Amino acid sequence: MSGFLAQTGLRPFFKKEEKAQAAEVMEQLHITELRNRSYRDLSGGQQQRVLLARALLAAHEILMLDEPVTGLDPAATAELYDALSELHKERGMTVIVISHDIAKTIVPSTKILHIAKDRYFFGTPAAYMANDISKIFFPDD
Repeated sequence: MSGFLAQTGLRPFFKKEEKAQAAEVMEQLHITELRNRSYRDLSGGQQQRVLLARALLAAHEILMLDEPVTGLDPAATAELYDALSELHKERGMTVIVISHDIAKTIVPSTKILHIAKDRYFFGTPAAYMANDISKIFFPDD
């Protein structure tokens, strides 16, 4: 619910609509069972998903995430990227993910921005894979 704090102003309680939206986001991220648990008692991966839920409640058009899958197991990582793709498709939300794990992020992405020391690339994942700059992460065998 803390994702709504910037919107509440002097209102001391959360609206019914805000509670419903929070429940929807928790279900979407598969964290409903964490509802009544203290944040400090959660695992690193659970904390990461709670922080993402909070960010989703605060964001309306753009969501920027820096290394969002740190501490998540492979299944939770896939679920998170699926949820982010869903947000982009269903809500039209722009999702910017900063990651060093290009192999995991390239599939759900619509655009890639790769910034290297002396050059950069911006374009579709297919164009990225055809560009020499991708060889940094995907060398020819």
